[in-house]
Order: sequence, then structure tokens, then C-alpha cells
Amino acid sequence: MLITKLTLNNFRVFRGVHEIDLRPAPARLSKNGPIEGTERPIILFGGLNGAGKTSILTAVRLALFGRQSFSQLLSNGEYVDALSELIHNGSGPGGIRDEASVELEFKYSQNGEESTYKIIRGWKRGKKDSLLLEKDGVQIPELSYDQCQGFLNELIPTGIADLFFFDGEKIADLAEDESGSVLKTAVRRLLGLDVIGKLKSDLNIFLKKQGSSALNQSLKEEMDKLDELRISHERNAEKLRGEADIVHAQIELKTGDIRDLENKLSQNGGAWAKTREEAQTKVDALLKEKVELEKQIRMEMETSLPFSLAPKAMSNLLQQIEREQEIKKKQNFGNELDAFLETLRTKYPSFDTEMAQNAISDSFMAHVGEMGTAELSLDISDRQAATIDFQVNTQSPESFSRFDEARKRLKVVEEEIDNASDNIARAPEQELVQGLFSEVRDLDKAKEKLIIKYHDLLEDAKRELRQALETARQIQKLHDKHKDSSNKDQSVGNAQNAMLLLDKFGDQLTKARVAQLEQEFVQSYKKLARKEDLQLSASINANTFDVELMDEHGIKINRKAMSAGEKQIYAISILEALGKTSGRKLPIIIDTPLGRLDSHHRDKLVENYFPTASHQVVILSTDTEIDKNYVNLIEDDIARTYEINFDGATKSSKLIEGYFWRESVKEAV
Repeated sequence: MLITKLTLNNFRVFRGVHEIDLRPAPARLSKNGPIEGTERPIILFGGLNGAGKTSILTAVRLALFGRQSFSQLLSNGEYVDALSELIHNGSGPGGIRDEASVELEFKYSQNGEESTYKIIRGWKRGKKDSLLLEKDGVQIPELSYDQCQGFLNELIPTGIADLFFFDGEKIADLAEDESGSVLKTAVRRLLGLDVIGKLKSDLNIFLKKQGSSALNQSLKEEMDKLDELRISHERNAEKLRGEADIVHAQIELKTGDIRDLENKLSQNGGAWAKTREEAQTKVDALLKEKVELEKQIRMEMETSLPFSLAPKAMSNLLQQIEREQEIKKKQNFGNELDAFLETLRTKYPSFDTEMAQNAISDSFMAHVGEMGTAELSLDISDRQAATIDFQVNTQSPESFSRFDEARKRLKVVEEEIDNASDNIARAPEQELVQGLFSEVRDLDKAKEKLIIKYHDLLEDAKRELRQALETARQIQKLHDKHKDSSNKDQSVGNAQNAMLLLDKFGDQLTKARVAQLEQEFVQSYKKLARKEDLQLSASINANTFDVELMDEHGIKINRKAMSAGEKQIYAISILEALGKTSGRKLPIIIDTPLGRLDSHHRDKLVENYFPTASHQVVILSTDTEIDKNYVNLIEDDIARTYEINFDGATKSSKLIEGYFWRESVKEAV
């Protein structure tokens, strides 16, 4: 197969009609004649991110496979919506477009005869696509839409297309497929092993028909009913599996939506919003505690606390009270003494008595001294003095202890209030993120329901398959019971022998093809790998088709531990080995070929893979991948170069002949 032309009409970023010549070119001439090699296979597209490189790959896949070109299984409505999304929406003359189309022209050989085919796939917004197929310029009218698509699927099965039209950054997933299912499908289809399975199935149907003709009518009716039941179970299983695939795709979409919402929630302060209510509750409690602490401090200030704030003054006050109490005692005693002496004078008037009284008074005054005539500043009672002493020496220390504890706690509370207030200030209002929280919860619930539904569908599909197998065993038992009568026909015997031979042939062919695939893989891997990896060897399991890499000591290498670049080199080596082993001549289209590779791997891939990967190699690259040095390195293998320029004003791209730094010759049609 050789793709000669791709025509885009209002497709994604490309406004209007764009015809792209994809034919390889003859080898360059030198003074001594043509350079070695017959053709230059590489068609190089250059474009910055978002310019429309991937649109080229998408257009080729869509033209060939239609609905199956999308990464997930789509219903009719979803397919129509997906097609509508591919119609160009940029601004410019003519306004919004309502229809689009892609045309793919290619050469293909059948039975030694080469023909030119053209696929024309067009659609309108909100409508299903139409599909036309031309052969050598003449439309094939007898083919319906499904028949055209069936022909294209036989030409390049979708399982194979992923291995020849691929995104360089995604193809590394092949290296992580430890089940070998992807490689197994590719090997069986590319190497023709699936034909053996189809032939065996056809022979089995033939045998059943021949066997049924020899059976009596009642037994035949029984077998027909069982066969109808088997077909019904198989179709139900296939339908359930398809529904499960759709649900699985919906689960992946829900997962992506949840991840996007969580990222958006994080950007909007969701982490603070989650604790906002808790922080607000804490602040309310702290404010209440602050009010109680301030109330306690004011109460202490109103009672005995002030006494503890002036210890020297209180000490002087107590000393003064004690001194005045002593003065009052002596003055009171003096007054009592004077009254007693006056009573004696009155009762016993004599000179001697008077002299004694005067002596007593003089002695008392000498004893009392200044206290006898001292003035009292405070003049408080004993009860009042005792009260003041209790307040100063007992109550005021206790009050100060309570005040000090409350004061320290108040400081801590105020700091906690400030911190919590800052957190509340950082958090967005609840209304701003409540919707996002609700959406995440709703999506989680929807995802859980989808997961349950997915597992239920798988179990139902398994049950239908088991019933189909059981029905098939019942049919086989009936056939075995009457095989003597059905084996009388020579054709039946030949068919049975052919089935036995096909089993042996399939095993031997598989082993031979796998051995050849191992050799081709090792040669390709050594050609593309770095020097330190050249001692690696490979082994492919003929049953599971899993590829195991071993180092020079025979130790298996864990592919999951390989770097992204190593996985890409591994996957590309498998693809090249498959192409060489199959003998099929298919074009290769690579989008973003060098994004994950280091400089060593890039050099190897550009120099040793691109020029020889196929008879036609379409590369979709940025200016940082296939740069000026690499273009100069493979210049003799480049047939055509295109640069995709994006116009921000019209939001559309156009194709210019040339490549980045090279001067543009003309705009591609």
C-alpha cells in the first residue's frame, strides 16, 4: 500500500480544502549517477504544538476506519457528536462551517495487479458520515457503507493500524503489555496466522452441515435448536461485552472528570475550604473562652488583686495598722488608768494617796512615751484590721495566681484566634467550592455505580459464554454419536484430515514465524539501542506472544522499570520486526517521534530507522525533535517537507512547502 494524496476539507484546524501530496520521490542524482536506493521515502511535516500535526494522523485513521478510529467504542449518537467536533470552528470568511470531509488516495496491489483507490468520507454537523470508494477513478456503486468499511478493514485491520499509524509518545504502552494480547493480535493478523483459524472455523461449519444431512429429521431439529441457542448465547455475550467496554470507557471518562475537578478544587483553595468550617467552630469556641477569661480578670481586679500589685505599699499599710493598734491599746489603757486614779482620789483623799497616784501617772507616761499623745491616721477597728490583713496576705496571692493563669491562657487563646482567622481568610467562601465538592461526590457515586455495572456485565457475558460452550459441547456429542454415518462421504473425511493438518501447520508456522520475529526484533533493537544495551537478547513465547528481554547474563529485564525512551525504542523495534517478518508493504505514520527519547536514542532512530522503516514514512514533528542537524543527516531520504503554520487571528492552519528555517516555496493547495 502506498498513500499518494490526502485531502482535508474544513477538518479540525484546517479551513477550506488542502490537498497534500504524500508520494515518495525518486533518488537524488549525483555526478556518478543516482545515489544508492530507488526512492526517498520520508515525507516530513513540521509544526509547533497545536498547529495541527496530529490532525494529519487523525485524518488518515478516520478515512480508513471511521468509528473504529476513535480510542473508545462510541454509540451512534456519540459518533455523530465526535464527527461534529472535527468540523473546523475557526473564524474567517464564510462563518462557521457545517460540513467537512477527508479523502485518502492510495495504491494497492491485489493478485499482482496494482490499482488506485480513493476513499471519500464526508459528514455534516449533527449527521452520520457518508463513505464512497473509487477504484481507478470509477466509483464502486454496488458497495454499501458497511461493505466499503468492511473492505477497508480487510485491507488494514484496525488492530494492525495502531502499529503503523501511531503516536510516538503512546506507542510505548506496547512495552507494558505483559499479557501479550496486543502483540498476539498483531502477529496473527500480520503473519496470516488468523487465516488458519478462519479456515478451521469454515471447515467445522462444513462438517456440521454434512453431518446434519445424514441425521434423521428429529435429531437434526434438535441440533438446529441447540445451534440457534449457541448462536444466541454467543451474540448475547458479544453484546454484553460491548456494553461492558462502553461502561469501561465511561468509567475512564468519569475518572478523568474527577481528576480535573480535584485539580480545579485544589487551585481554588479546596484544601483550606475543607477545614474552614472546623476552623470557624474553633474560633467561636476560642472567642467564648476569651470573653470568660477577660471576665475573670476583671473580677479579680475588682476584688483582692490590686493588693498584690503594690506589695511595698501593702507592707507599709500593715505595719501602720499594727502600730496604730498598739497605740490604741496603750491609749485605751491610759484612759482606763486615769479613770481608776480619779476614782481613788475621790474615794481616798489624802496627801499620800495623791503622791502615789502622781507617781503612777508619771511612770505610765514615761512607759508610753510618744504613743500616749500620737495621732491615729487610719483609726480602724480590730475587725477591719483583721479583714485587711486577710485580704493582703491570703486573698491577694490567691487572686494573683488566678489572674496570672488567666492572663497567660488569654495570650494563648488570642494567638490561636489569630492563626485560625488567617486560615479562614485563606479559604474561599463555602459557596465558591461547595459546587465543586458536590460535583466530585456525585462523580464518585456515578463512578461506583458504573464499576458495579461493568463487573455485572462482565459476569453476565462470562455466563453467556459458558452456556454457549456447553451448548457447543452438546452439539459435538451428537455429532460424535453419529460420526460413522457422516464420515462415509469422502469430502467429510478430507475436511477432518485438513483440520488435523491445520492444527499441526499452525503450530509449526507459529514457531517458525516467532523464531524469525525474534531475530528481526534483536537486529532492530541492536540497531536502535545505545551501546550499553547491545548485549541484550529477546525471547518470544509462542503461546502467549509475550516478549522477554534478557541481559548478557540471561536475567529477565522488567519492562516496567525501563525509561519512557527505552520503552519507545523497544516498541518501535517490535513494529519494525513485525513489518519485516510479515512481508507486507504498509506505510508508517509517526506523530511526535522523539518526544520521550534522549539524544543518543534520537540519533539512532533518525539515522537507522526513519530511512529504512518502510517504503513510505510520514513524520509529524516539532522543531525541537527533527531539527536542522537531523534534517541534514537524512536529507537524501526526504522526499517532501511541509510546514504547518497556525494563524491565531483565524484560528486555522495552512500548509507551506518547506520546513521551519527553510524558505517557503509556495502554499500547499
